[in-house]
Amino acid sequence: MLKFTEFSKENPSKKTSDNRLKDFKEIYSNYSKQKAEEQASRCSQCGVPFCQVHCPLHNNIPDWLKLAAEDRLKEAYVVSSETNNMPEICGRICPQDRLCEGNCVIEQSGHGTVTIGSIEKFITDSAWEKGWIKKILPQKEKNQSVGIIGSGPAGLAAAEELRKAGYQITIYDRYDRPGGLLMYGIPNFKLEKYIVERRTKRLIESEIKFELNCNIGTDKSFSEIKEKHHAILIATGVYKAREIDINFKKFPNVLPALEYLIASNKVGLKDYVPDYNNGRLNAENKNVVVVGGGDTAMDCVRTAIRQKAKSVKCIYRRDQNNMPGSQREVKNAIEEGIDFNWLTLPTAYLGTDKVSQVEIVKMQLGSPDDSGRRSADIKKGNEKLIDSDLIIEALGFEPENLPIMFNDTSLNITKWGTLKINYQNMMTSLDGVFAAGDIVRGASLVVWGIRDGRDAAENIKKYLSHKENPDLVSSKIVVNE
Repeated sequence: MLKFTEFSKENPSKKTSDNRLKDFKEIYSNYSKQKAEEQASRCSQCGVPFCQVHCPLHNNIPDWLKLAAEDRLKEAYVVSSETNNMPEICGRICPQDRLCEGNCVIEQSGHGTVTIGSIEKFITDSAWEKGWIKKILPQKEKNQSVGIIGSGPAGLAAAEELRKAGYQITIYDRYDRPGGLLMYGIPNFKLEKYIVERRTKRLIESEIKFELNCNIGTDKSFSEIKEKHHAILIATGVYKAREIDINFKKFPNVLPALEYLIASNKVGLKDYVPDYNNGRLNAENKNVVVVGGGDTAMDCVRTAIRQKAKSVKCIYRRDQNNMPGSQREVKNAIEEGIDFNWLTLPTAYLGTDKVSQVEIVKMQLGSPDDSGRRSADIKKGNEKLIDSDLIIEALGFEPENLPIMFNDTSLNITKWGTLKINYQNMMTSLDGVFAAGDIVRGASLVVWGIRDGRDAAENIKKYLSHKENPDLVSSKIVVNE
């Protein structure tokens, strides 16, 4: 270890921008065994590991880096998987520049961060290849069942942890494949779908049941689900798109980001998507404008350029330093030829049957707001028009109205529409009904979804144990407002 002065930081090789625009495959290669060991050996083995502190899962990063450097790869995988249900997925899509790697001590000292995410990916990909990852075999089966609504990161993580404890698990999901955001929201060039499929296949082999194409509230009632199971976890995520509120004429070529990305991912999975084939959800030969500056916006611009768009512009009201998304993804988008219009705000969509032009105005940064980010103010007199055949709004997501969807108004929500829970046990206003992930915290990172799912599983286990042993004392209720 401590070889950060002997070996320089070296990321896995990345396809050139020209080559990676030819398909939707992942752009980063994997380390060779020797290179992974070299890069892991750069870790300084800090007494206070800030990489671990700033990981939502508090992964024991220094330990599995040391094991990887010593060619003890199977042990490295065991340590890595103890705190993370999907290390190879986090290794690919986590914004390490804002989390573990961004807080690496040797990065702060000018030697370049340890490439934590790429090593994490290498360790678990190797474990899959070598057959070390087996189906779950509980030591003892329990006769209590848990229903989980949503098969995204939070739902899948909770299901795995509960199945390890022997509970009978059924996951309900509105889509035709499990995985939620991982399957349909993230493009293949960041996360190829076989990686998600092998995870969900392992859960199926572990006797976790999936009921797909199942909309709770229409295909199956929420009350029916509650009656069927001893506990419920709501992990639906947040899918309602925020709008910029200038599409007054409801132009059909103004799309929410998720509808566009789902169509692209379905096509990649060889599904027939009529609105892709007829051009509505296809950017080919179009002037595309994407509004937003987060990771979803980067997914949209990079998808559009791969669909052979004529031009792709990204409009964001602040500058690059104030973008909420990963700077790594912004850099990749710039390399791929995306035209970024920083400090720019769309103010009107113009056209007859469809939008043909977008009116934009330049912005200037003012004083920091309550979040610490500088406010964006309009510079008057700077309006201009740009041509556009397709506008994709990537402005974030909000919760759907679950009490109405589930036909249960006793399910309390916050003023933001997220589910109100008891922070001490993650239970909602309904006894035995828990909630985790974005439907509680709002749109967030996959790694936070995994963390919330794991925490929810622990609280559900305590609740079900209490049902078996009523003498246990329940916790005081403190709900989020």
